[in-house]
Amino acid sequence: MKHLIDSMDLSIEELEELFTLAKDIIKNEDRYRLVCEKKLMSTLFFEPSTRTRFSFEAAMLRLGGKIIGFSEVSSSSVSKGESLPDTIRTVGSYVDLIVMRHPKEGAPRYASLTSDVPIINAGDGGHQHPTQTLTDLLTIKEIKGQIENQTIGLCGDLKFGRTVHSLIKSLSKYKEVKLILISPPELRIPEYIKKEILIKENIPFVEVETLEEVMNDIDVLYMTRVQKERFFNEADYVRLKDTYILDNKKLLFAKEDLAILHPLPRVNEISPEVDSDPRAVYFKQAKFGMYVRMALIIKMLEAI
Repeated sequence: MKHLIDSMDLSIEELEELFTLAKDIIKNEDRYRLVCEKKLMSTLFFEPSTRTRFSFEAAMLRLGGKIIGFSEVSSSSVSKGESLPDTIRTVGSYVDLIVMRHPKEGAPRYASLTSDVPIINAGDGGHQHPTQTLTDLLTIKEIKGQIENQTIGLCGDLKFGRTVHSLIKSLSKYKEVKLILISPPELRIPEYIKKEILIKENIPFVEVETLEEVMNDIDVLYMTRVQKERFFNEADYVRLKDTYILDNKKLLFAKEDLAILHPLPRVNEISPEVDSDPRAVYFKQAKFGMYVRMALIIKMLEAI
């Protein structure tokens, strides 16, 4: 596995290998605590992040490796005008693996063209977020027992939500998955996702505008925030940001074994009162993210 740029870079067999390894790490973490002892990973985050950066760094440290990097452009030579290829070539001469987040779509793929070490895309603009998808799939598998034969509701910002785009691509590999796409008209899933993935792969899907009308049909509910940083017009953001708020009242109509996921951070799209509901698994999901990233680092570095 040279690079992980797009969620479609992984076959279903590779996905299952990662999940099997992640589950073994969860059960036997001590067995893996030194497998990357002599490895160095760089985290190049050109865009702010908490969960993704921390989970990658925690993953590498738990494997016995070390980390260098930056969490904002102002602390790097990029602020002086250094080109992305030059940054990658330079950092790649020091480390064994680069984890990169960038606000521009396609930047990690562009970086991979000049990199001598593996690159993991930790999110590029509104395009892709493949390691969040690994997190989401592992969570569904652990909570529901399988990814197949699930009706999955994706709610909120489906237009700019890179986590949604990556997840849909990977879900298309699994059998008998049905999608319910819940969003206002302005934030519907991009046409290219519908044409190139859903329609091409014959994935059953419906588009609706209210959560209430489909709540009792959903096995997995994937909530997302309306992302202020993706809007050019703040008035549009203010108008749409409170469109969907999941609370206990809405959950009265949900299945007893519903699994509620969220890539985090949340703003107000899930009321804090939902946190105590056993169906809310988004904080477990965050921890699964660390374990699946441990598995990915091991595979990328061929550490075992």
